[in-house]
Amino acid sequence: MKKYLALLAIVFMVSCKSKAIVTSTTTAAVAEPVDEMKASKIIDNHYNNKNDFSTLYIKANARFSDEKQSQNVTAEIKIKKDQQILVSVRFLGITMAKALITPASVSYYEKIKGTYFEGDFSALSQWLGTDLDYSKIQNMLTGEALDDLNKGKYTKILLDNLYRLDDSNNGNTKKSYYFNPNDFSVNKQEVIQTAQNRTIQIEYPERVAHKEANLPATVIINTSQPKGKSEINLNYNSVSFNEELSFPYSIPDGYKRIIIK
Repeated sequence: MKKYLALLAIVFMVSCKSKAIVTSTTTAAVAEPVDEMKASKIIDNHYNNKNDFSTLYIKANARFSDEKQSQNVTAEIKIKKDQQILVSVRFLGITMAKALITPASVSYYEKIKGTYFEGDFSALSQWLGTDLDYSKIQNMLTGEALDDLNKGKYTKILLDNLYRLDDSNNGNTKKSYYFNPNDFSVNKQEVIQTAQNRTIQIEYPERVAHKEANLPATVIINTSQPKGKSEINLNYNSVSFNEELSFPYSIPDGYKRIIIK
């Protein structure tokens, strides 16, 4: 449970309110034939999607399940674009975990064990079993490709009427990105670490096109590793853009610090 709350708090990083929805679409595979297109053009089209906001406020329902348990909570996510993310995880209205993420550091605490963590992404990535940084967490929450695709080399294939880009890197970590051919939004992305037998798959089965950005309405994260499998399902109940947001965060007195070696 302790690592689950940390995962919710960290990975889900979970002036006028945006009310007008331009379109609402699912990103499931389409039946129409898909045109041939170079990988570079797919990447250009993906980044042509509007992503114009300074702050983002999300209220969501979250469900965690693994081979032993299932738990439903609520999550409040505040994002100041490219600067900080504050995630609060609540159960029956009580804050059970809270995290503050910046490009330089990560801090979170959880109430069940009365513990907290302060450090950088390298130690946290080792503990959670997947490579993380601020941009990846922000991109995960806003439904963009985890990595900056302009900095890599990719091979393209057509699969189930989706464009799939595979990282050409021949190292231990394999990355794949699936794009909807209609609007070039991310349908799914996955990272496989072959030597460690670890996989993380992130799916966006439904999206809503706001005037500020094309955001996911649902985020499903499936992880698989030798210790077992888990799933986190995040449903965005409401979102608002460009409001004045506060980011209150302080570790309660008496909590015990976690040291990750």
